[in-house]
Amino acid sequence: MNAADAARAEGGLERLGLVPTPDPRQADVLLLITCVVRQSAEDKVIGHLSSLKNLKSVRPDALFMVMGCLVDDQAALHQRFPHVDAFLRPSDTDAVLQLVRERFGLTGPTQHRAVHEPPVTALVPISEGCDHHCTYCIVTLRRGPQRSRPLPDILAEVQDWVGRGARQVTLLGQNVDAYGQDWDGAAPDLADVLRAVHGIEGLWRIRFLTSHPSDMSQRVIQAVADLEKVCPHFELPVQAGDNGILKRMGRKYTVESYRDLLACIRRQVPVCSVATDVIVGFPGETNRQFEATCDLLQLVRFDTVHIAKYSPRPGTAAARLEDDVPAGEKERRRALLEKLQTQIAGEINAALLDQSVEVLTEGRRRNRWMGRTVTNKLVFFEDANDRLRQLASVRITWAGPWSLVGEPVHATSE
Repeated sequence: MNAADAARAEGGLERLGLVPTPDPRQADVLLLITCVVRQSAEDKVIGHLSSLKNLKSVRPDALFMVMGCLVDDQAALHQRFPHVDAFLRPSDTDAVLQLVRERFGLTGPTQHRAVHEPPVTALVPISEGCDHHCTYCIVTLRRGPQRSRPLPDILAEVQDWVGRGARQVTLLGQNVDAYGQDWDGAAPDLADVLRAVHGIEGLWRIRFLTSHPSDMSQRVIQAVADLEKVCPHFELPVQAGDNGILKRMGRKYTVESYRDLLACIRRQVPVCSVATDVIVGFPGETNRQFEATCDLLQLVRFDTVHIAKYSPRPGTAAARLEDDVPAGEKERRRALLEKLQTQIAGEINAALLDQSVEVLTEGRRRNRWMGRTVTNKLVFFEDANDRLRQLASVRITWAGPWSLVGEPVHATSE
């Protein structure tokens, strides 16, 4: 979501006649987009704010803005960081552009000057905020309740990206599969959005994230099964493998219901991949409860697991609980899960050896082309030809837990 906000802000600033610079010391406008979902992320934000203090003293006319989930009590933030000109709520890119117009006397947009290659894959928010109240999560406090975007606005943004060269869009929401639930009466849901976006010419792939297990519906699963452009990849955070921990987290489902949902997905979409999130060291988590999470990973065999050590976020319900799992034990549990998942992912990816997969080429890294399969596997391959923004057939010659390497067979689309 922050990356989508950055792309929107950057596009708006370019239309006002500004161009990006890699050197903050040359910038007339600095925009820091912040995430504080974990303590480590907040620490990084504070570090950036402190390091930019000297820059503001040298360039007092530069406009320095901070947007995102750090922004809560604006008066307190201004007092703590007086060198920042404005603190803006998450996704408030309109306010960013208005402040820039006012500071530099800009009356309207100029002709858009493209200064870098348009992205192959674009990020398109379809909803903002969240109506769930997970006890550890700060998103509802900082981004507010869910607000779904009108479907015509979503389609217009996707069409704009495709017109600029995007071949894939990722539809975003804090709980993307809850789209439309904040409206009264009959309303479109995520399945309707997927079907509508599917009809846009020139678009090759559609992804969506992140889903909440309580909101994933049969209609959405069937849409993924039916629609050729929708990638068969599900981001479905489980967070823990023990019902007692899930209840304390406020997750509103059980391990059993989660497993049933996953079985349903795999029946309807047999060739699919599933990624999940797990938090270790939640208050009160015993070793037995942690082992239940290990058991779940071994049984379910996720393609990807994002593992986080619990850190209390001020203002959340869980912050009132005793953070009683020692830091060293949290790290031990994280490392054990990572080792287990590395083995599982390696075994899953090894099954692709000598298979041909379709890769949407997104760019180059270390002199190799890179892109992803429909199941979100990262693939590298060498080719002297220009493969950017192409669908390439690649035979896998090496498989690791986090990426694949192959050789091109032929380009299936120009």
